[in-house]
Amino acid sequence: MSANNKRTILIGVAGGSSSGKTSVCERIMQQLSGPGQLSSRVDMLSMSSFYRRLTDEERKAAQAGLFNFDHPDAFDFDLMVSTLQDARMGKPVRVAEYDPSLSLAAAQQRHRELALVDVLLVKGILLFYQPRLRDLFDVKLFVDCDSDTRLARRVRTDLARGRSLVSTLNYHTEFVKPAFEGFCLPTKKYADLVLPRGPENLVAVELMVPRIRDFAAEATQASPSKVARRGRSNGKTARHLSESAAAQPQVSRPH
Repeated sequence: MSANNKRTILIGVAGGSSSGKTSVCERIMQQLSGPGQLSSRVDMLSMSSFYRRLTDEERKAAQAGLFNFDHPDAFDFDLMVSTLQDARMGKPVRVAEYDPSLSLAAAQQRHRELALVDVLLVKGILLFYQPRLRDLFDVKLFVDCDSDTRLARRVRTDLARGRSLVSTLNYHTEFVKPAFEGFCLPTKKYADLVLPRGPENLVAVELMVPRIRDFAAEATQASPSKVARRGRSNGKTARHLSESAAAQPQVSRPH
């Protein structure tokens, strides 16, 4: 821990591919970074920065669209756990800067230094899959979005990146959908707060932000174990808030 006893709050934002995780993180960051709030001491990190290095055979399969990037085996969980452990204790960390417009090998060559922050939002499809990883998070959010909406967003994104509709649908059917149902969706039960409709559920996001502020304020004095216990104790209240927010009118917003 740093000399001023600072402890970074880790907020895990999980959910299926194209569920709106990035948009939820951006909404939370906007509210935390407003006038008189936490200013620049908020950052976001993607689980995509922790794809493991592929073998030559796996790289060929990936180029042919035959490698499952949504499977747990695609990630370096050891590296992610150690990185987040350092980040939450205020130690400087260096992470790969994933860029979907680049090949995986090229993206893994780009890095950035993660500065000390009050709150680090971490997004990813399998954040809560392994106990050792999910136990690092002070607050666990799950962005819940229906499968048709997620597929439509995925198609728009992939087409914009130059992929064909046929290859996108084949990849979704072969890898994305089974991986979501087998590995991602079962982790929803570990969430402190489930966000129906994701970033469009403004009420649920707004109700969560004051809790995050409280965690950040307490973390400067409390021990990591005390803050973590408080995070886990809020599960029932947070889930109740999500149920109340689900009844609010839907607000349309592009993904």
